[in-house]
Amino acid sequence: MTGSFSGDSHGRGIFGDRRPPVGGPPADLWDAMDQLRGAFKDKSAPRANRGDVRAAVLALLAERSMHGYQIIHEIEQRSGGAWKPSPGSVYPTLQLLADEGLIHAETEGGRKTYSLTEEGREAAEAADQWPAQWQGPGHRGHAVRTLSKAGMELAQAAAQVGRSGTPEQIYQAEQELDQVRRKLYAILAQD
Repeated sequence: MTGSFSGDSHGRGIFGDRRPPVGGPPADLWDAMDQLRGAFKDKSAPRANRGDVRAAVLALLAERSMHGYQIIHEIEQRSGGAWKPSPGSVYPTLQLLADEGLIHAETEGGRKTYSLTEEGREAAEAADQWPAQWQGPGHRGHAVRTLSKAGMELAQAAAQVGRSGTPEQIYQAEQELDQVRRKLYAILAQD
């Protein structure tokens, strides 16, 4: 049993966390890697605001009449699967829009098909923006995945320098990473 709880040969502790080997890179590097990895982990898409569901429904009904399931399916398709509103958010929105006189429903074959009223068309044209959640994989979702991959590759390169580099190389890499960080924040400051 001696040594059976000391971790594995890959530098992982007994709970799977990484520990720097003796003489290896400092723990700060591993902490930074874990923090970066956590920032880019696949997270569920942010919940849509009630107004986003409303805008999506109006935009879709401006194109053609649909029933509730078609609206849900169309939003999911257009977002590349990134956003699939629940029936619990779509159907109350449809009822609210009907109460406001922006849509009307016709029952055909046991299904309600929703269409915009003239007032609803005006509201849809005034909105003229599609919610960010359903701009498709070519929009934010794909860009975030690409950025995530680039960030992880950068972190892997930094870890490799930390494991194999000389103190001078490690210092040089640290300075380069600081410059990259500053440039990234400058990108955000451009607007």
